[in-house]
Amino acid sequence: MANQLPTGFVFHPTCKEHIAGIDHPECPERLDAILQALAAENLEGRLLKLAPREATLEEITACHTPAYVALARAEIAAGETQLSTGDTAVSALSWKAALLAAGAAEVAIDALLEGKIKNAFCAVRPPGHHACRERGMGFCIFNNVAIAARYAQRQHKVGKVAIVDWDVHHGNGTQDIFYSDGSVFYFSTHQFPWYPGTGYTEEKGSGQGQGCILNCPLMAGSGRQEQLAAFTEQFLPAMEKFKPELVLVSAGFDGHEEDPLGRLKLNDADFVELTRLTVDLARQYAQGHLVSLLEGGYNLETLGQTVAGHIRALVEA
Repeated sequence: MANQLPTGFVFHPTCKEHIAGIDHPECPERLDAILQALAAENLEGRLLKLAPREATLEEITACHTPAYVALARAEIAAGETQLSTGDTAVSALSWKAALLAAGAAEVAIDALLEGKIKNAFCAVRPPGHHACRERGMGFCIFNNVAIAARYAQRQHKVGKVAIVDWDVHHGNGTQDIFYSDGSVFYFSTHQFPWYPGTGYTEEKGSGQGQGCILNCPLMAGSGRQEQLAAFTEQFLPAMEKFKPELVLVSAGFDGHEEDPLGRLKLNDADFVELTRLTVDLARQYAQGHLVSLLEGGYNLETLGQTVAGHIRALVEA
């Protein structure tokens, strides 16, 4: 029986004020496409809208070095159009947008663990999963999902967190932050070889984190069969041992067959199936506690519909 609590939806218009440049695929219209699809699908009324707050510097430096945070802040304030640490374009309001993107999942986690919602989707940008401890890169300033995981642990005493990343690109930043951690399990399916060149099967974590990194690289042209096999044959058995208390999703939709930045062959129904598998996992181990954050997805013609299907699956959970 479906949980009667609503699904949370976190969005702030300032996330549209982060401008990466003319013809850049990571554009404000991505959020417009999602909002328009939710309205067209009559999903808006089934969501509890939550306003994000800016993440604090203390929350951000739980995952990023103070030196990098200060550098990003200074370069944006100085009017730079690109972070010196990597391929991340910035503009005047990028700092504020990045703080709100990082704080969005924290607001969702508060509402979730206070019993106000059953799960949530955060429509945020800039995305986050390429942002490493000491540098931003790959369109990302701060690692939103990593900051959310650490916030849940510190603020709400959550023990083990599982991060599911089905973006077409490997979330090297998330892996970097938790590589030797052990309390956060990072699972990624991604096209390989592809940007950023990480995500080998052999990358499994180190020290306390040994075995808590699970990479399932997929060849270009892979689709539903390969993606679901990674979930059912590798990830779900690993979760029987790990038993997460919270599930976070780096929900990239650039694995879609019509996305310009990837070469995987997933369709809308496949993303719904991935959502349901992840919801079932959260229900089995984590009281259904799941927060999903937007990462990639760059076809403006398909993105809204694909995300609406993902959100509908959360609503119907």
